[in-house]
Amino acid sequence: MSERKRVYIAYTGGTIGMRKVPGHGYRPVPGYLQGLMDAHPQFHSREVPEYFVNQYEPLLDSANMGPEDWLRIAEDIQTHYQDYDGFLVLHGTDTMAFTASALSFMLEGLQKPVFLTGSQIPLCETRNDAHKNLLTSLMMIERFSEQIAEVGLLFNDRLFRGNRATKLKASSFAAFESPNLPPLCRVGLDFHLDRNLLRKPKTEMGPGLTIRKIGAATVGTFRLFPGLQARFLESLLEPPLQGLVLECYGAGNAPSAQEDLMQVLRKATDRGVVVVAIAQPLFGSADLHLYATGRALLEAGVVSGFDMTAEAALAKLFYLFARGLKADEVKRQVQLDLCGELSPPQPSQNEWD
Repeated sequence: MSERKRVYIAYTGGTIGMRKVPGHGYRPVPGYLQGLMDAHPQFHSREVPEYFVNQYEPLLDSANMGPEDWLRIAEDIQTHYQDYDGFLVLHGTDTMAFTASALSFMLEGLQKPVFLTGSQIPLCETRNDAHKNLLTSLMMIERFSEQIAEVGLLFNDRLFRGNRATKLKASSFAAFESPNLPPLCRVGLDFHLDRNLLRKPKTEMGPGLTIRKIGAATVGTFRLFPGLQARFLESLLEPPLQGLVLECYGAGNAPSAQEDLMQVLRKATDRGVVVVAIAQPLFGSADLHLYATGRALLEAGVVSGFDMTAEAALAKLFYLFARGLKADEVKRQVQLDLCGELSPPQPSQNEWD
């Protein structure tokens, strides 16, 4: 019988390990999650890898997490990288997709699976999704640790590429979706891994893992809306802003008839601010060549983020600026597929402008 794999669990916080405290609702309790797992015989099955749980102190609500926490998780993985076959990050759902996207860029040379999961209902409740998400994550790493070499987000029997996932529902077990890429693995009566979608390990980088520290850049996101006044966007684009993810209408459109708004964007991009257009609709891509209202953005110096999620586009700007790149090179590379975060653009078959 083959030896079981070894998995390192970084328990950062979130609903999954909380306990109901009278008069206070659900709260994280030190050691509680480990005790629950020890009491469940399924977590000791031969189909489940051996695992070690590192509980973070303090346990964090993911709404309070930021780039410094991404770095802590990345460095934790790096420290134990040679000793484990895979890694599981237990995380609150609110910003899980942001962390998954960030880690996908930060973990350079990754050759092992790094999954994030959590739950909508904690493991302590009789009816919960925590048990399934946790057990499925561990079993999937046990089965596919040699095939999967990327960051994934597992929720409700589906493994998504981490930088393709976004939180879609606040009150559903199917909380996450990957709008523009099918799941890497679906779980039903068996595990169905789509090997054609998997990223290939970059073996030329060697067996080690390198961490790219991100978060020092000043970047942000902004969603276009009807009635937007140019001065409002202008104040956001003022220094020290370096990059902006601009969430546009439809397939990458903006109110091109507002000349003052286009001028504000042009002045910012001329100053070196990198403005990346993505589509507000979750399903689809920003094609700035398709309509006249999108081409106006191109003329203003905006570049397309194609079908990236807002979480991935933001993490990518953090990452590219962290590499010390100049604005023109950031604009070029933000349009490239670096780690599976976007689909290469296809030539438009129709132009309706």
